[in-house]
Amino acid sequence: MLATILIALVALIHAYFLVLEMFLWEGPRARRVFGLTPEFATETKVLAANQGLYNGFLSAGLIFGLIWGATGMPMTAFLLICVIVAGIYGAVTATKAAFVAQSIPAILALIALFTGF
Repeated sequence: MLATILIALVALIHAYFLVLEMFLWEGPRARRVFGLTPEFATETKVLAANQGLYNGFLSAGLIFGLIWGATGMPMTAFLLICVIVAGIYGAVTATKAAFVAQSIPAILALIALFTGF
């Protein structure tokens, strides 16, 4: 049960990133979350939308993994590992908040998935 909740949380976080990056990138919320100037947000809008699409794929994959139950466990584990790596990369190249927002929830979900919680 805990694994399901944590995996759903990771999926929701990435669905939120999809919305921020694809639809709200130039708005005040996304600029605040990502620390962007209005000019930089305008210049990077297309790149952000691409990132958002990938975040949407992660979210969708995690949701499908939950729906498929035990059959979806390998895919779910793989996607959680992808999220962990993305958070680590983001922490090294952009902001430490990426590790907190992405990697920590995914690590907790992966631990819960493999321990049966």
